[in-house]
Amino acid sequence: MARNKLAALDKKLLKRELVVTNRTAPGVTKRGTIDLISFSCNDYLGLSQHPEVIRSAKDATELLGAGAGASRHITGNHALYQDLESKLASLKNTEDAVVFGSGYLANIGTIPALVSEPDLIIMDEACHASLHAGVRLARSRIISFSHNDESNVIALLKKHRDKHRYCLLLTEGVFSMDGDRAPISKLLEIATEYDAWLMTDDAHGLGVVGGGRGSNVEANKTIPVPLQMGTLSKSIGTYGGYLCANRTVTNLIRNRARSLIYTTGLPPGTVAAATKALEIIMSDERLVKKPLDNAQLFTEILGLPSAQSAIVPLQIGSSERVLKLSKILQKKGYLVVAIRPPTVPEGTARLRCTFSAAHRKEDVEAFASTLKKALGA
Repeated sequence: MARNKLAALDKKLLKRELVVTNRTAPGVTKRGTIDLISFSCNDYLGLSQHPEVIRSAKDATELLGAGAGASRHITGNHALYQDLESKLASLKNTEDAVVFGSGYLANIGTIPALVSEPDLIIMDEACHASLHAGVRLARSRIISFSHNDESNVIALLKKHRDKHRYCLLLTEGVFSMDGDRAPISKLLEIATEYDAWLMTDDAHGLGVVGGGRGSNVEANKTIPVPLQMGTLSKSIGTYGGYLCANRTVTNLIRNRARSLIYTTGLPPGTVAAATKALEIIMSDERLVKKPLDNAQLFTEILGLPSAQSAIVPLQIGSSERVLKLSKILQKKGYLVVAIRPPTVPEGTARLRCTFSAAHRKEDVEAFASTLKKALGA
């Protein structure tokens, strides 16, 4: 059975192989003996290799050990969690925050804790796989709306909202495969009008847009999104996930989210490193501005619509073509991983280019020039 399934994937050029990749310096990866400038990493601010972040991880590990030892409800809720959750809530302008073991765990734990069979979930069709996993576990009625289509959201709520007890409206703040931003303020207005909770997945917004505060900030104005989920593994550069919300919600999550209750706590070093990274994000305006500046320089050179985030997708179409382009770029010294179905819809395989504060202007310009030539090959 497994052999047949793998053969079917291979035939469609959808079989994946894990490749040893060492990130030796900010913006640089090593595959085998070859150094590559990476335009595929989500470490948008280079904080995973920031000396202060690394030092914080070392100090906490020496003080409290390499692991948490148990779930947070047993003995794994070490003293460093409180500071991290407080800083997350402050950055996101909420009363409280809950830290999970990963962003995936945050989504599959939060959604079923809030809604269940009698309820309705309206979600953007382009939402991340972890959101889809969470809504399936909730066993609510699930309806997808056309990507970033506010009028479709209103039409669906008009038709279905009054038939269900509670309603959750789900979107990403910055879409991980498309790089565009959701109309958060408008979606919050719609959710409020139809008595729904708005939940945003801000994994790719925090640290990059809204002055580093994320997609709940538009034109320097904070939008009071009630449920803000995200990760500690992208701009923050460490590992973990979180939900920022009011204290009533966070208390419910601590009591009902199975992926929090039945998972070992994060290592002290990871939590301390994330806390230090947050402090840097909150204080270094120049750093958080760089990824978007680099992405917009790239789109300007290529004559594309101006980047809305650190992610710029180049939709190629076929898996065969996108794999060929990725290999061409690697031979030229650039790592840009090919993104294929089922991560993206059939016929939309793409090069997902990501930009970080570690990229120099000349790196971006040279990459854009090389990519132009590769696209013409």
